Amino acid sequence: MAIVTGEISRLVSVAVAPESYAARRDTVVKQMSPLSVAIFPAALSSIRSHDTEYRYRQDNDFFYLTGFPEPEALCLLSPQHETERFILFVRPRDQEKETWTGKRFGVEGAKEHFGVDAAYTIDKIDEILPQHLLQAENVYYAFGRDDQLNDKIVTLMNQSRMQRQRSGRGPVSVIDPGTILHEMRLFKSPSELTLMQQAVSVSTSAHHAALTQTRPGMYEYEIEALLEFQFRRLGAVGPAYSSIVASGANATILHYITNEKQMRDGELLLIDAAAEYANYCSDVTRTFPVGRQFTAPQRDIYDLVLTAQKEAIAMIKPGVKFDDVHARATEILVDGLRKFGLLSGDTKEIIEKGDHRKFYMHRTSHWLGMDVHDVGKYKIGEDSRILQPGMVLTVEPGIYIAEDAEGIDDRYRGIGVRIEDDILVTTSDHDILTKDIPKEVSDLEALRKGAQ
Repeated sequence: MAIVTGEISRLVSVAVAPESYAARRDTVVKQMSPLSVAIFPAALSSIRSHDTEYRYRQDNDFFYLTGFPEPEALCLLSPQHETERFILFVRPRDQEKETWTGKRFGVEGAKEHFGVDAAYTIDKIDEILPQHLLQAENVYYAFGRDDQLNDKIVTLMNQSRMQRQRSGRGPVSVIDPGTILHEMRLFKSPSELTLMQQAVSVSTSAHHAALTQTRPGMYEYEIEALLEFQFRRLGAVGPAYSSIVASGANATILHYITNEKQMRDGELLLIDAAAEYANYCSDVTRTFPVGRQFTAPQRDIYDLVLTAQKEAIAMIKPGVKFDDVHARATEILVDGLRKFGLLSGDTKEIIEKGDHRKFYMHRTSHWLGMDVHDVGKYKIGEDSRILQPGMVLTVEPGIYIAEDAEGIDDRYRGIGVRIEDDILVTTSDHDILTKDIPKEVSDLEALRKGAQ
C-alpha cells in the first residue's frame, strides 16, 4: 500500500513547513523546566449520533507542534533523552480499516513526513512512556476531555514516582503546557498570517455572494448554504464556527444558529460567518438590508455601530491596552444610545452601572488564530494586556434591541446590528485583514439595489 495518497498529500501541502513545526518544538523545549517531558494528545473523534461521527478536526496545540492530522495519536517531547526527543505515537496501518475511512500515515509515514526522532504505534504508550517519565521531574500535560488518557497518565506517573525513592528519579509535578504554548500561539508568524489571510479571502468571497444574492422571501438557511458552499468551493475546510444568519429580530440573539426564518423586505440581515483554512480561522460579521436600503431607525443604529467600530480599530497599534479598545467602543455606543433616547444619564455612570448591557452585552474583541476565540492571556496579572506586533484580534461592537425591550421608542424594536473585522497588529500600526468586505452604508445599498 502506498504511504501517501492524494488526500494525505493535500494535507501535507497546505500545512506549515516542517522546519516551522520543529522550530516551535524547540521553542517549547527551551522554556520547559529542566528534566521535563511534555505530552500532547490528538483530539478525540466525536460521535454525532449513534455510530455516526462528526468530521474530524485536530487539536490545535497538537497540530501547532506536529502538523499531524490524524486521531488516536500522541506527541511526546523528551529533551533529556539521548536520541528520541520528539516521538509520535500513531495508529498502525490497517488495510481493512483504511478501505472504510481512508489511508493512514502509520509509523513509516510519521517518520517520513513529520520529522520525528521515533514513531511507535499508539498501543506502545504503556511500554515507551514510562522510560521517559523515569528521566523527568516535571510532566507538561493538560488534563482534558480524554478521561481514559488522563487516567493512564496518572497511573504511569504514579508508577514512576513509586520508583523515585530507589532511583532518585521520577516525576513530582504536572504543569499546564499552555503556560508556554498559548503565549507562543498568540503571536502569528508570516506563514500563519498567510493561512489566516487565505481564510479571510474565502470569507470575503462568501460575504460578497450573500450581499448580492440575498432576496426578500428567501430563507435564512438558503444564505447559510450559499456561504458554506463558497467556503468549500474555495478550498476551506468549512465554517470556522456555526454560521449565524439572523434576519429581523433574530439578529438580537447573539448566537442564533437556527437559521430557519423567511426573510422579509424592510428587515436587516446579520451574518456572522467565516471560513477556516488549514486549521486557521477568520471571523467576520456584516449587517445589511434584506431589501434595497436601510430604514431611518436601522441606519441610526448601523451608523452608530460603524462609528464605534472604526474608532476602536483606529486605536489599534503596539503599546495600546487591549481593554482600551473595548472601553472606547463602549463609550461611543452609549453616547449614541443616549442621543436616541434608548439610555439616559451620564455616559460614565451608565457604563459603571452596566445599564448599557441590555443593548451591548459582549466584549468588543477577542484573539483570533487556530481557535476562533484563540488562546492567550487578556491580562498580565491585574493589568490589561498590551498589544504587540503579530497579535490578531477582532473588533466587533454591536447593538441588540429586543422586540420586548421595555421603555423604548417602538421604531427601534427588533433591530440588531454587529460589524466585525479581523485586525493584525503590525510593527507600528495595524492592518485590517477583512477590509475588502463592504461595510459602508453607501456601498451596501449600492450592492443591494443592484441585487434587486
